[in-house]
Amino acid sequence: MTATQTGPAGRMQIARGLIALRERCRLTQTQVAQKAGVSTTTVSRYETWQDRARIRWATVKALADACEATPQECEALVAIAKSQADGWWVGNNAVPEWMDPLVSFEYAAAYEHVFANSVIPGLLQTKEYALAVHQAREVRSSNEDIERMVDARVQRQSILRRDPALHLWVVLDEAVLRRAVGDTEVMIQQLVHLNEAAKSPNIDVQILPFSAGAHAAGASHFVVLGRDDEREPLNSMAVVYIEMRRRGLYLDDAEDVSAYKLTFDYLRSQALDTTASSRLITRARQELSS
Repeated sequence: MTATQTGPAGRMQIARGLIALRERCRLTQTQVAQKAGVSTTTVSRYETWQDRARIRWATVKALADACEATPQECEALVAIAKSQADGWWVGNNAVPEWMDPLVSFEYAAAYEHVFANSVIPGLLQTKEYALAVHQAREVRSSNEDIERMVDARVQRQSILRRDPALHLWVVLDEAVLRRAVGDTEVMIQQLVHLNEAAKSPNIDVQILPFSAGAHAAGASHFVVLGRDDEREPLNSMAVVYIEMRRRGLYLDDAEDVSAYKLTFDYLRSQALDTTASSRLITRARQELSS
């Protein structure tokens, strides 16, 4: 039975997934332990993401099976358990929304830094804009599935209104403002919403103008999520999410996270300040209205 040194972000996702599965089945830790053939202490340890002990993927599978996980749910958790510290892949449609790693990390994070070069990030999308994005991406999905995805995205935005609120800092390539998503009215409403959201004390929006030229991010859309706790280091966490077409790459190795944090700092320095960014968003909206 191989044990792997899964990173802290991976352990947190495994813990949240196992807890959700157990609660869905209405089982106690003792009952899960009996069904999986392990001790109650083991169940408790795997449900505590701050534990730094090595993770055994076979134990993760046994716990998931004991909670009647679907093959897709079990496969997703085992894949994380098998991964080393350099990251893991998760398919967008492999697991239900409640087990989405990004949702789990946002739940635990104190801040989220996003660079977007194609569309407005999900946390700042209007429902109509989100619908247009999903209709373009999910060409093989039914209308019902697309509606479900949009509703999940809108519900995810509640993280910005919690107490304490998640601090969201977004750097948008100017191309995001110029790319028509949906019809003109959808874009106008989205740009108005973007400027309104940026007035919130926990949201910062900067635009990286075309005039900035080449930039530190290259062509990649990425998200850095984290929480720093000097008093309780075990409660600290940091992870990078790189969005792809059908799946996302999660990185929690310290060097990778540090590199992306530095990249985001460079992007912030190259971008317009928040006041100038708001003016550019307004100008883009006015051009659409004319």
